[in-house]
Parts: sequence; structure tokens; C-alpha cells
Amino acid sequence: MTSPGKVLLQAEEIRRALSRIAHEIVEHNRGAEDIVLVGIQARGAPLARRLANSIETLESIVVPVGRLDITLYRDDLEREHFRPNVRETQIPVDLTEKNVVLVDDVLYTGRTIRAAMDAVMDYGRPRTIQLAVLIDRGHRELPIRADYVGKNVPTSRAEEIELHLLETDGKDEIILVPTPEGAV
Repeated sequence: MTSPGKVLLQAEEIRRALSRIAHEIVEHNRGAEDIVLVGIQARGAPLARRLANSIETLESIVVPVGRLDITLYRDDLEREHFRPNVRETQIPVDLTEKNVVLVDDVLYTGRTIRAAMDAVMDYGRPRTIQLAVLIDRGHRELPIRADYVGKNVPTSRAEEIELHLLETDGKDEIILVPTPEGAV
């Protein structure tokens, strides 16, 4: 069932955005030799795998892909009633001297990315940490910006982005929906 709201991207548009991001990553890094893609759990992980497949097609090189859970690095763990849902982290290679591309679905306040950068440092000292996101919705609370963006979507805080992926939700679709009352 599709949520009420405005459809921002459908399956083909998501595919094209990811293809463009893959090309930009390869161009910026002058190839794919030292790239490691690290998807932030949960929806960043399948996006990282899709980007790796695109880069592998472009460059004929296997790009390592990892999954990163940032739960224990969050800055709101001490909030009352917060129950962390810890997922598996899997980093397939030492990240030292690699160009790590963090991959996430939606960039909002920047706090998830700050936590992800802290977590990445536990797996080595990368040459660079870059950020690829499918949607940048603005409203940053930290000085963080994406290097690669599928689509910029100016939003209000009274809206949410719902991202559905084939791997996790059975379909590819991005929807802008009003925030449920009282959740602002």
C-alpha cells in the first residue's frame, strides 16, 4: 500500500540517480581502485550494493561493500524511552588508506553521518570519507554535506521522506508525506 503523499521518485528515476552517482564516484576518485562503499543500516546498505554493481559494470573491478550500524554511536542513546535496535556491522576490508564512500538513503540533520564517521574510524584510518545519499532534504544541524546526491528535496520539518526499496520493502519508491500530528 502506498502512503498518501507526493511521489518524488519511482523505480526508474531511482535507478538513474544511482547510476549518475556511481559515475560521479568513479570520476571524482579517478577510478575505483581504492574505493570501499559502506552502507548505513538499514536502507543505505542495499543502496551501497546497487552502487557497487554499477561501478563494477563501469570499471570491471569488484568494489568492496560493507554495512555499518551506527546505533551505539548515536548522540541520543541516553534519551528516556529510547530502545536501540542494533543491527549487524560488516566491513570486509581494512579501511586504512581507502576512499570510503558512506551511503545513506536520506540526509537530514547530519547526526547519522556524524555517528557513521565515528564508527568508520574504528575500522581503520581512511584516506578520505565521502558521502553519497539518494535524497538530501536539508535542515542540517551539523556542518555536513553530501558529495553525491541523487535528488535535493527542500522540505519542511512538518514533512517526512518515505523511502521504499525493493530489497527491504518490495518496491522502489520515494514519497514526501506530512508528519503525523504531534510528531514535530
